[in-house]
Amino acid sequence: MRSVSTLALALALSGCGFTASPPPDSVTAPAAWAAPAPAGADVWPAADWWQGFASPELAGLIGAARAGNAGIAQATARVAQAEASLRVSGSSLWPSLGLSAGADTRRASGTNNWSDSYSAGLSASYEVDFWGANAADRAGAAAALDASRFDGETVALTVTAGVATTYLQVLSLRDRLDVARRNLAIAEDVLALVEAKVGAGAASDLDLAQQRTVVAQRRAVVPPLEQSVREQLAALAVLLGKVPTGFDVAGTSLSPVKVPPVATGLPSSLLQRRPDVKAAEARLVGADADIAAARAAFFPQVSLSASMALSGAAVGDIFSLSDAAWSLGASLFQTIFDGGRLSAQRDLAEARKLELLESYRAAILAAFQDVEVTLGAVDALERQRVLQDEVVAQARRALELAQIQYRAGAADLLSVLSAQQSLYSAEDSAAQVKLSALQARVTLYRVLGGGWSAEG
Repeated sequence: MRSVSTLALALALSGCGFTASPPPDSVTAPAAWAAPAPAGADVWPAADWWQGFASPELAGLIGAARAGNAGIAQATARVAQAEASLRVSGSSLWPSLGLSAGADTRRASGTNNWSDSYSAGLSASYEVDFWGANAADRAGAAAALDASRFDGETVALTVTAGVATTYLQVLSLRDRLDVARRNLAIAEDVLALVEAKVGAGAASDLDLAQQRTVVAQRRAVVPPLEQSVREQLAALAVLLGKVPTGFDVAGTSLSPVKVPPVATGLPSSLLQRRPDVKAAEARLVGADADIAAARAAFFPQVSLSASMALSGAAVGDIFSLSDAAWSLGASLFQTIFDGGRLSAQRDLAEARKLELLESYRAAILAAFQDVEVTLGAVDALERQRVLQDEVVAQARRALELAQIQYRAGAADLLSVLSAQQSLYSAEDSAAQVKLSALQARVTLYRVLGGGWSAEG
């Protein structure tokens, strides 16, 4: 009974666990966004925010990426490693048990008599966590697991945004290819008109050479755009975990893709919605645990042990407890001199916490910066998109008038050449501006933490 009471007392006195301190308020969240945003809105992106683009193909690609992307798979494996590390750290809080068994046969010298003997032993040991070192190690492993999970969410969010951005890029490039080919057709029609005029003596060879130059320029634009489409398709295939060869998407234009409305939520809630910020916070908790473990190492280590040995001449004898040998023990170990190793380990843990504290602060500042900049980009690009559509309409009208006047002999070829260049530039820019506007919304969803929330 005395041994049982001693063990119970030791277990009761062992480390009471580790309590992490709350993260410091190193950055004060603004009351509202400075960049243009819906007034008074406290709406965050939905978990399936990509549905706002009204593209079933995009939704399917994102689902495929979440299932097959190598980066997401690696993050999942890192979470599994962290879970295993937590179990390893937690094992130190429990006693360890050992079982041994043996058999022996001997013959006395000068005789033919053989004797058999059997033995079995059971041992137990336990390191009493008086100072909470083992509990702190487990808390550190738990914090590492949390950080790994948050990192995994960050990877998933980045991959999702990457798929959306790359898919939109493919569609935009195909729009630009269509613009280039349509403008090539216009240039060829004008060339036919110039050739007819030259044949009739109503235009010069200079006019003909100039228009042939325009046609050649339009043809030269097509191959680089086709190559860019191939490159983006290859990048999209890799994001999905597929071989690029033979990979393609059905979408041919950004026209069916909707521009989703902006939803931002309040700045004070942003830190709960960014997995990278939550990961930095978890690493701060782990740093606190490392400091607690380093400080506990200055105190004595107490270990308890117990063993029971059984032996007999027959297998059945070893199950008899009458001849069992028992032993109970306790040991204490205290470092007297280590050349400053324990002090250095404590200083290392404290210095690492200072670094992680600044990393946490930097993550918060970066989060607010990302949202402010992206909100501004969303607003500016939306206004630019509307204005660019007007530029296209006017450039198209100008080319129509220039062609009519050139056919009637009321204008020279220079007006047509200028109008052709203006229309091509306007339409190509319009395609790029729409892409930028859509990608800015994808970026906004990403910097707002997507549809993920630590509270969800």
